[in-house]
Amino acid sequence: MIDAAREVATSLSAPRPTLDPKYFYDQRGSALFDAITRTPEYYPTRTEASLLADHADAMAAELGSDLVIAEPGAGGCEKVRILLDRWRPSGYMPLEISRECLLGATRELAPRYPAVHFSAVCADYSQALSFPVDDGGRRRLVFFPGSTIGNFEPAARGDFLLGLRGLAGGQGYLLIGADLQKDPARLNAAYNDAAGHTAAFNLNALHHLNQRLGCGFDPDAFAHRAFYNETLHRIEMHLECRRDQAITVADQRIELPEGTRIHTENSYKFTVEGFSRELVEAGFSPVASWVDDEGLFSVHLARVA
Repeated sequence: MIDAAREVATSLSAPRPTLDPKYFYDQRGSALFDAITRTPEYYPTRTEASLLADHADAMAAELGSDLVIAEPGAGGCEKVRILLDRWRPSGYMPLEISRECLLGATRELAPRYPAVHFSAVCADYSQALSFPVDDGGRRRLVFFPGSTIGNFEPAARGDFLLGLRGLAGGQGYLLIGADLQKDPARLNAAYNDAAGHTAAFNLNALHHLNQRLGCGFDPDAFAHRAFYNETLHRIEMHLECRRDQAITVADQRIELPEGTRIHTENSYKFTVEGFSRELVEAGFSPVASWVDDEGLFSVHLARVA
């Protein structure tokens, strides 16, 4: 808790205040994200799910049998169900920072797949990437869907992909989703859904920090802002102060004047060729990539080089 408080105090007192996206996720945040994925504007989840279902057999032909799937940031374990149904691997290891979400999803899934050994791990990304590979000689596939990789800045993204390579092990594979560059209007709509779920998700970071650290945010004094930055090829999410306020975290008073924007998330958009190059730079050998007919989203399979 002390480390989290210091991290938040440092990021909020910077000249351009930020919050780590991990603070979106408590039990309510996980439920809100699930609601976002079901909105008509948010295409990535349903598009990626279709790609996984359509090409699961081709993936299985490359991967073979006796497979263990490891999924950092598993959330509600929705998309992996496609793979569990089609592949019936020997093991599944979801890694998720939200304990309630992890336990709920695992308790629901495990009885449906009695032949699959479940090993749930409550951990954030940094802990997940240092988790030892000990699957009894079985091949490990790291599953990282949803284009969550786009939340990382380019340098940090390269480091994270290296971490995924380590989690996969020497003979392992990576199956990863990457959202593609497209019409900005389509992107802006996806992150500003009419039902307001994305706005509530963004603001939930403040509710979460109030509960966890007693920061004293007034969430009603903030507005959700999300827009596509065409120069950097990324969606940016911010929380904008509607009026002056002050919070306290780690015994530090932080002033947030009216108009201050707290940068809460980036979501970079890729090209298939560009993302494949990033995989190579991180020590993977691309095996195949699949894109939907509208060119909205891509799924990449790569082996450790």
